[in-house]
Amino acid sequence: MDTEEKVAGKDDLADGQMREVQVRDRRVLLVRLDGEFRAYAPQCPHQGAPLADGVLHDGHVRCPWHQAVFDLRNGGLVEPPALDPLPRYETRVEGNDVIVVLPPDATEGARKEEPAGYDADADGRTFGIVGAGAAGLAAAELLRDEGFRGRIVVFTREEHASYDRTQLSKARLANADAPRPTIRANAFFENRGIEILTGHEVTEADVSARTVTCGDGEPLKCDRLLLATGGAPRRLNADGADLANVFTLRSLADGERIRDAAGGASKAVVVGASFIGMEAAAALTQRGLDVTVIAPETVPLKRVFGERIGRMYLQLHEDQGTAFRLGETVARFEGDGVVRRVVLKGGDTIDADLVVVGIGVRPATEYVTGVKTNDDGSLTVDTRLRAGEGVFAAGDIATFPDWRTGEPIRIEHWRLAQQHGRTAARGMLDQDAPCAGVPFFWTSQHKVITDYVGHTREWDDIEFDGDPAKRDFVAYYVRGGKVLAAAGCNREWQMAAIAEVLKPPESPTLDELLQALDGMSAAKGD
Repeated sequence: MDTEEKVAGKDDLADGQMREVQVRDRRVLLVRLDGEFRAYAPQCPHQGAPLADGVLHDGHVRCPWHQAVFDLRNGGLVEPPALDPLPRYETRVEGNDVIVVLPPDATEGARKEEPAGYDADADGRTFGIVGAGAAGLAAAELLRDEGFRGRIVVFTREEHASYDRTQLSKARLANADAPRPTIRANAFFENRGIEILTGHEVTEADVSARTVTCGDGEPLKCDRLLLATGGAPRRLNADGADLANVFTLRSLADGERIRDAAGGASKAVVVGASFIGMEAAAALTQRGLDVTVIAPETVPLKRVFGERIGRMYLQLHEDQGTAFRLGETVARFEGDGVVRRVVLKGGDTIDADLVVVGIGVRPATEYVTGVKTNDDGSLTVDTRLRAGEGVFAAGDIATFPDWRTGEPIRIEHWRLAQQHGRTAARGMLDQDAPCAGVPFFWTSQHKVITDYVGHTREWDDIEFDGDPAKRDFVAYYVRGGKVLAAAGCNREWQMAAIAEVLKPPESPTLDELLQALDGMSAAKGD
């Protein structure tokens, strides 16, 4: 039986405000928008963040944790990493009372209608997708959501699809009992008529012909083709790099091998102070291993975050017992079939039961023919992510125009790959939907989380609100008088609000950004 309950007076919320309210034993997000009251499930379906702590702006809410965005006119998903819309509940106004009606099933309304699946009679086209990572699967799912009835074939060399790659260097590695980070069950894709061919390595994707070939098989001719194979880990050019227990970390299979090796190890070496390297070091330390990080830079993460935030993470790791050999490089690995020690170029040796090499990735495009690749191996695309006639590229392999300047950029973020996948799907359907989402990523190391919105490789100055040493700050990256990006720790609402201000078409000055944040805070009622 439905539950009906008065939750507010009609004047309790101003237009453009939201509040979490109690309906007997359940919580509800109540929103007043355009003079109407709407009610939704109160938590983000991605990882359960309270949406009332997020940012309501221009008719949508941005999640405070990982910045999924939902349309508050109907609960629809606007931006990932969430995959599903918000369940919406009936509301009405009686006199001065706002009434919410909840069905017995709290999840009812999340997907009121499953989209139709494959129907060759309705649409005889074939859309091919190479890669079943964040971009490829986001595209496949949105194609069905947008009503495409033709055939969708997804190729992946991996044996498992639809998992959260961000967890491989975080919870999945840190906790021996952590479950596999599955995003969608296989049945989800089967029910939608999406063919995911696991264990199928594509040997050629011909952009000019729009064909995909696996091994010695017959090429599959595609009416539309999306290339979304992500990055391949860079391997260390050092003797002994092929010894057992010397790992790179990119796929679920990589993560499982490292987890297994960590179970019987006591000493680990991480080569590289990148995000993968630093997150892996934190996770292995949490598993009880003695960890040493070797890297040529003098401050971890300085290239992306700057020196002060890099030193914050260096101190954090050292406080947890991690040793660092910064400004040094590996000469070779030694062992008896299995790695036993790492030899530095200066001659010192470090004992190791396992090694994780995290020195970056390169675009995985060696299979692509019929189009010129860039010097870094990426594919140049336009604002719709088109790499050729009827061919699209998304995620790590795509060099695309900066949404502010038009300059070519390439970004290796998991959430951006999801955004790209959704943009590419719309392009495959001939919709005019340019790539315009603001990039966002987060890193979690020893439970200290830093969020980053926007993008820049260079800056003239970093303006701080707060102190990295206290792990409570926002850093604004300024170039040419404009704020191009921001990083923040313990400032979730502020970071979500900054993402709203950094949206196209132009970047603000710092004063303009701070004024906009003040206005959004006032509208929120702070």
